[in-house]
Amino acid sequence: MFNRLTLVAAALMAVAAPAYAAKDSITLGMVLEPPGLDPTSGAAAATDEVTYANVFQGLTRFGPEGQVEPDLAKSWDISPDGKVWTFHLHKGVTFQDGSPFDASVVKFSLDRINAPGSTNAQKPLYAEIEKVEVIDPLTVKIILKAPVGDFAANLAWGDAEMVSPKSIKDEATHPVGTGPFMFKDWVKGDKVDLVAYPGYWGEKPKLKKVTFKFISDPTAAFAAMMSGDVDAFPNFPALETLKQFENNPRFKVMIGNTQGETLLSMNHRNKYLADIRVREAIAHAINRRDIIDGAMFGYGTPIGTHFPPFSKDYVDLRSLSAYDPALSRELLKEAGVKDLKLRLALPPPAYARRSGQIIQQELKAVGIDVEITNLEWAQWLSQVFKNHDFDLTIVSHTEPNDIGIYARPNYYFGYDNPGFQGLMKRLTVETDKTKRAAMLREAQAIIAKDYVNGFLFQLPKTGVANAKIMGLWKNAPTQANDMTQVYWKD
Repeated sequence: MFNRLTLVAAALMAVAAPAYAAKDSITLGMVLEPPGLDPTSGAAAATDEVTYANVFQGLTRFGPEGQVEPDLAKSWDISPDGKVWTFHLHKGVTFQDGSPFDASVVKFSLDRINAPGSTNAQKPLYAEIEKVEVIDPLTVKIILKAPVGDFAANLAWGDAEMVSPKSIKDEATHPVGTGPFMFKDWVKGDKVDLVAYPGYWGEKPKLKKVTFKFISDPTAAFAAMMSGDVDAFPNFPALETLKQFENNPRFKVMIGNTQGETLLSMNHRNKYLADIRVREAIAHAINRRDIIDGAMFGYGTPIGTHFPPFSKDYVDLRSLSAYDPALSRELLKEAGVKDLKLRLALPPPAYARRSGQIIQQELKAVGIDVEITNLEWAQWLSQVFKNHDFDLTIVSHTEPNDIGIYARPNYYFGYDNPGFQGLMKRLTVETDKTKRAAMLREAQAIIAKDYVNGFLFQLPKTGVANAKIMGLWKNAPTQANDMTQVYWKD
């Protein structure tokens, strides 16, 4: 009898075992679908949110608190003059198509950034690279024209991740990297599936499958979380419902920081917006508190320049563009502008659409008529970012330490200030931390006093997840959903 009962119990346990097995897959919600999956050939943050640290890796990477860490390079040496960086690579690394990763791939990847016809969105970050030399398969030397104070951090951007010469032609639709997860499929308009790469060179991830589910509508995002169709939403769009998740033990809410300066960007190619008085008038017509309360339900930190408020080098310049509609009307009168009509092009995120409605009314109150056009993300990238066909737009710039974009006269908002450009050139080659800090403070003041854009708020990271999910980033020091340390708690 004892043996029979034991066998029955063992059989029952065997049948029940799968129910208690640790979960090894996860579905993440994302508001925006990437237009492509090659982070080295475009500007969309959503591309990095899927691929950064998961599919692709760089010589260095950003950690969860923004620290620069070794990645495919296990270490590096810097010459005394700061112009020669020698990287020592990990041994035995392969791409997910089986091809080897070595120093020749580093040369290929970095040369490709600055090659004629390159569509890399951050080419200026790597403009000081003079040449890349292969010393041996595991050693590569990068020679700079001049020292670059943030070079290790620049290499941590998704734009500098390593790509395989063998698979480069299909990278946008079928990405192949060296990371712990490999691309499985992409159902356009719905999801991207990644699966664990069996040949991964480093610490194996605990998850076997990651699905990124694209849900742009806040109501649908709430329903998906509540039903369990989505396990986590690292940047949850339905902020008005966060209290419901906070009061439900099934979930956890994670409020953190991002690098996302949210702007009312102005096109300086428009003859009216080229006038600093008109830009200042627009800035004084905007009530940041109305936007944060009305569009963000109280989440977000007001800003007065393009720099994260949690940075030690941040300067609070909000007073320069304080809410003052009477001053706005005076400035417009001084500029001789009456019955101004402007086009406001809005991308899909809820923060942009909701902020746009509020700003439309606030500008109307000072005599500026704003026509809103809602664009899908691919449309926004083509029409606004690439072709500069807009007057105003609202978008969060989530790239880390990106104040240097104001030194690019061909950038989408078209700010052209030679003095600022010279300052950024000096900052690039400056290695002294005290001097760099002073330059960053000066840069913040220049763009605030030039009223380049309407500086609205720092985008918060509002994450919602199943309470049993561990390892998700609370903060977003870069555009990433790093799944390498994520697991389900028993």
